[in-house]
Amino acid sequence: MKYRITLFMIICAMFITNAQMKKWTLQECVTYAVDNNLTIEQFELDLENDKIDKSDALGNFLPNLNASTSISSSTGFSINPTTNQPTNETNFSVNGGFSTSVTIFDGMRNVHRFNRAKLNAIASQYRLDDLKDDIRLNVANAYLRVLSNKESLKTFRAQYAVTEQDLKRTKELVESGVSPRGDLLEIEATAANQEQQIVNGESLVLISRINLAQLLQITDYENFDIADEQFDIPPSDILKNSAKVIFDKALTFRNDIKFSQSNVELAEKDLEIAKGARYPTLSANFNYGTRYSDATSIPDANNVLYTPSFTDQLWIFDGVSYGASLSVPIFNGWSTRNNVKRSKISLEKAKLQFEQDKLDLETNIQQAYVDVTTFFKAYEAAVKTAEARRLAYNYAKERFDVGLMNAFDFSQAQSRVDNAEADVIRTKYDYIFRLKILEFYFGIPISLN
Repeated sequence: MKYRITLFMIICAMFITNAQMKKWTLQECVTYAVDNNLTIEQFELDLENDKIDKSDALGNFLPNLNASTSISSSTGFSINPTTNQPTNETNFSVNGGFSTSVTIFDGMRNVHRFNRAKLNAIASQYRLDDLKDDIRLNVANAYLRVLSNKESLKTFRAQYAVTEQDLKRTKELVESGVSPRGDLLEIEATAANQEQQIVNGESLVLISRINLAQLLQITDYENFDIADEQFDIPPSDILKNSAKVIFDKALTFRNDIKFSQSNVELAEKDLEIAKGARYPTLSANFNYGTRYSDATSIPDANNVLYTPSFTDQLWIFDGVSYGASLSVPIFNGWSTRNNVKRSKISLEKAKLQFEQDKLDLETNIQQAYVDVTTFFKAYEAAVKTAEARRLAYNYAKERFDVGLMNAFDFSQAQSRVDNAEADVIRTKYDYIFRLKILEFYFGIPISLN
């Protein structure tokens, strides 16, 4: 029994440890963010409302049907429902029936409302998909920030490890009287500066992890981390396409553009609905009713009065009515005319916004295209600078080891190579993110592979 309990506790501990040590990939972060974002959930509820609105618009084409009934009893003065004469008797009566009506013509407003409801549901879907696109980009950017900070931290720690070796060796040389104590102080200052870099790097990693977790709406910051992966510059043929080609393709699938275009179509439907109020409205109606009263008396075949049964009265006193009504708008204080004018203004505003959104998209793509080229050149320059700094550092180290360079000059050489390596990391991830933005505009899903 003790063995089973111990085994069970070990298995539970393993599950807990695995849960705490989960490392999130970029794809997992993006998927989780899209599936659990509160704003997305709100937009999804809005979409459900729009689908209900479409059902309402469809229902406007159908006849309505209403049933009614009433039961009453009166004592004292009342009107006999059969003779319509005053009476002081107690009587019990039941009335019932149903009615229906349908709109035959209303200036095509119901047709336009139905088409508008369908368009509105489509527009809400575009808005929802555009929000998901923005979240994917934001998560990718935050994820790359964590990667960049982690890689920088690894570099800081590696540099500190080298400095520790130099510090140990310099102590030995100072203690043996080969090197002056100033060299040791200079190396110690360099080590202290690198320790500060490590502390700052750890802080940046933590902050960037928290920022990413917040985008994912995860509150367990301590146990949240991303996969420890090393990413190199990904291959891409995106620059084989001109910015104009990328823009033309983006117009065909970008959800923000589709949403803006659907707003123009919605404004057109609103104008048609407003114009429909100028026309007459024609509707038809049909009513059926019947009643029962215990005060009812009718003559039989022998001309003797009797009270018919409940069922017989329902058949005897039932009746129908039907008809049509026509409402013609003549004057309504210019409200119809003004509504048409407002709808025209709204349509023009929607068209202008659509053109502005296309212009903004073209500007963003042009900027992203330039950024990819610029940041790649910055990365190449940083790599070349880092290589030159490493060569200079190696040469300086050789001179420092044989006593031909003082500790201050050696520390400067080391500081320059540290900064150069940090620039390589920064410019690499800056370039990767800009590249992913441009690819995203071209319809390529976000991936670091």
